[in-house]
Amino acid sequence: MNASKAPDPSTINEGEIEKFSAMAAEWWNPRGPMAPLHKLNPARMAYIRDAACAHFGREADQLRVLQGLTALDVGCGAGLVTESLARMGAEATGLDASADAIAAARVHAEESGLVIDYHAGSAEALADAGRQFDLITALEVVEHVADVDLFLGALSRLLKPGGLLVFSTPNRTARSYASVIFAAERVLKWVPQGTHDWKAFLTPEELTRRLEQAGLTVTDLKGLSYSPLNRSFSVTNDTSINYIGSARHKG
Repeated sequence: MNASKAPDPSTINEGEIEKFSAMAAEWWNPRGPMAPLHKLNPARMAYIRDAACAHFGREADQLRVLQGLTALDVGCGAGLVTESLARMGAEATGLDASADAIAAARVHAEESGLVIDYHAGSAEALADAGRQFDLITALEVVEHVADVDLFLGALSRLLKPGGLLVFSTPNRTARSYASVIFAAERVLKWVPQGTHDWKAFLTPEELTRRLEQAGLTVTDLKGLSYSPLNRSFSVTNDTSINYIGSARHKG
């Protein structure tokens, strides 16, 4: 009698996918459940542009600074960051575990006249297929995966030698709980309650160490801070609530 084979490990957290699939149709609504990501995006893209220009020797004032580079947006949702990468000149690929989000991304890209290669699935499956990219973005996604180390290992395999990884995620502090969970979810209702699990957040030290174990060296770390006065985010030195950083392969 043959023993049943244990399921392969996966980074996909089905409960998280269900939550974000339910919001797929509203992804591009700046006043909808993804409003915080719309507020975050200008600061995130400015960081990505500057980090990529410094890493690949480009001029930041050029219109299509990522021309000639392949870019993968992991956990792309309906393509908010992926489309920005494409507009910056990259040959862009978007990956998300939610088929509903990918369907919404394909429709929006077509309506916007952008050619983007979208895939529904896991990072490890794409890595197993042998794909590699010059630039990878993994923004606000690591806190939602089922297996962090498997996920980071997949990112390492997906990144070309000499490539650049840009990541961002909430920190696990009292301030992040007050801001991301209590204020954003329960008081301001920016996102549906239960969108985030504070216990799944990683501190910069924890994520840096686990990236090192995956063969990636963190080369820069900054904060993403919200100003109620300007109602916008900016890149700062305060990592206590949200942070963004860059990493490259060791050696």
